[in-house]
Amino acid sequence: MSDLPAPIPAELARLRHSIDNIDAALIYLLAERFKATQQVGHLKADQGLPPSDPAREERQVARMRELATQADLDPVFAEKFLNFIVSEVIRHHEEIAQATRDA
Repeated sequence: MSDLPAPIPAELARLRHSIDNIDAALIYLLAERFKATQQVGHLKADQGLPPSDPAREERQVARMRELATQADLDPVFAEKFLNFIVSEVIRHHEEIAQATRDA
């Protein structure tokens, strides 16, 4: 018996490569999104606005759920994903606001 892994079927390798490319694109898109939200955080801090905007967040959840439905993606998953991102953005905005107050 050999300890060598079984060869990967070509179709599986092709699909995994595609998934890897998509994962890389997602990471770069998230990085760009967070760069923009960092700028928003600084603008909010400079203007004395609160770190979170519940009304906008509610609109964004509805928008993401609709987009998910159109894309044949589970809207519950899309909402959970957005909530995770938004909670991280709010945390960043709170840190920026605190740093602005401390400066």
